[in-house]
Amino acid sequence: MTRLSVNINKIATLRNARGGNNPDVIKVAIDCERFGAQGITVHPRPDERHIRYKDVLMLRDVVTTEFNIEGYPDERYVKMMHEVKPAQATLVPDPPNAITSNAGWDTIKHESFLRDIVQEIKSLGVRVSIFVDPSPRMVEGAIAVGADRVELYTEPYAVEYLVNKEVAIKPYIESAKIAHAGGIGINAGHDLDLNNLKYLHQNIPHLDEVSIGHALVSDALYYGLENTIQLYLKQLKD
Repeated sequence: MTRLSVNINKIATLRNARGGNNPDVIKVAIDCERFGAQGITVHPRPDERHIRYKDVLMLRDVVTTEFNIEGYPDERYVKMMHEVKPAQATLVPDPPNAITSNAGWDTIKHESFLRDIVQEIKSLGVRVSIFVDPSPRMVEGAIAVGADRVELYTEPYAVEYLVNKEVAIKPYIESAKIAHAGGIGINAGHDLDLNNLKYLHQNIPHLDEVSIGHALVSDALYYGLENTIQLYLKQLKD
């Protein structure tokens, strides 16, 4: 079964735009789980422009499914892993001022750095996923440094899907096969939505989890949060 982890960064963005606590990020996380989400994802950035450090601490105490914390593994992030010990740490190569993740790790170039970070976080009992482009070589690099999973960066898939879905999915199938053969799990995320999710799910073997935020929150403006989560779950069952 492919699990749906809801990224609630955009909920925090909306809250922070006005100040106060509306919408309540913690309540939304609880409701997402109640509506069927099998995980909650956050990506706290140094400037706290959406998820804040105190949000992470509060979420640690209420998330009952899988808590996934994305981020660049600097000293601040690793300290957070020691304190929070989420179910999963997803390592992304974003610089602090990045608007959103827009590329995966070069797991060959950064092999030594990633190996040390992965070892430290895994020692806490936290599953480690490395965000990579759909490249067999990058997946092999993630396997080599000891990652438990890779998260395949799916923006290129989402863009190409509108032109030629067979071409779009091909590198993801190849990368997923290598990951599975190497004994690690497979996650996917970025620009997945109700139009392209089902095809991805049907064609990527052994897909463990998708992390979806922007599209899901946008759809919830029209369909409501509970109904939207059910619509996304349906794409992962058909």
